[in-house]
Amino acid sequence: MITNAKILIFFIGSYTQMISPNFGGNGKGIYSMALNTETGEVNILHSTQATNPSYIALSDDNNFLYSITEVSQKEEPVVQAFKINEDYSLKLINSVPIDGSYPCHILYTSNGVLVSCYGSGNVLQFPILPSGELSESITNYKHSGFGVNPDRQEMPHAHQAVLHPNGVDVFVSDLGIDMLKAYKFSGDSLAKNENNDVSVLTGGGPRHMVFNEKGTVGYVLNELTGVVSVMEEEMGKFNVVNSYNSLPTSYRKQPASSAIRIHPNGKYLYAANRIFEAITIFKIDDEELKLIDYNFTEGETIREFNISPDGNWLIAAHQSSNDLVVYHIGKDGKLTEKFRTKEVQSPVSIAFKK
Repeated sequence: MITNAKILIFFIGSYTQMISPNFGGNGKGIYSMALNTETGEVNILHSTQATNPSYIALSDDNNFLYSITEVSQKEEPVVQAFKINEDYSLKLINSVPIDGSYPCHILYTSNGVLVSCYGSGNVLQFPILPSGELSESITNYKHSGFGVNPDRQEMPHAHQAVLHPNGVDVFVSDLGIDMLKAYKFSGDSLAKNENNDVSVLTGGGPRHMVFNEKGTVGYVLNELTGVVSVMEEEMGKFNVVNSYNSLPTSYRKQPASSAIRIHPNGKYLYAANRIFEAITIFKIDDEELKLIDYNFTEGETIREFNISPDGNWLIAAHQSSNDLVVYHIGKDGKLTEKFRTKEVQSPVSIAFKK
């Protein structure tokens, strides 16, 4: 029996159906999970049926969970609000249509949730009522342009929205146009801030990014090259100042970077690469990144991972092999595997209780 004093609660979004013949999954929806912090063992508490809830986000008070249904526009994607019950099961509150195609990321903010749509290259804002219920979208910004890679950058592909630590500025990674599109909250509404757009590596395909705690440095993971672009703030605007390869120079296969996280202590940066199937660990040394290790996860398609709020645990999700791998994080930033299970089908995103 796991006592409350020894567990961490987290949730997993999964793919429940195929998006294309070679992409998707057979998960049960959203999984409510418990992590035993003495052994690293994880257990499924509940599963809640939903269609391709690939990305999920929790409210700051841990009372609500929000997710998207990653489907094409003709299949009518929605953003969904759930009440988190005392036993960590979920109860659907409402669903609101998304005017976009293949929504792939959702961000919770005090001004509502922001949804990024890969297939249509737009980002939408949905206000949240005090009851946790979602309202219709009040902003919908469509990106424009294309990149140098004709297969992957034929149009905009919004992939992730990140809130700057100042709580006002928002940056949306767009893989299709090699740019972080800048926005800011003006009152309760998201507004364009195009003067602060950040151009990143040409052909890199920015997918996900993170900021340091002060918000002075950002780290952008480029999916199409495996490169981490480091950007710094100067006179209120970010510019890329350095780049580091998260793949070894001997790597010859197609880069397919997937996720990036910064340790809560700000000392280590972690980047995941599919096909290579490893998490690259960097030490953050002032303004430089120093390679520590390639941690091979021994699964297929490491799509996401997350770090527990206490900084002690990293959980990696493998979409194709169904491997959910639990690592303990050492003081040196390195990872030690503690537990592995295939009970969670087609896991994608992981959200810890805050």
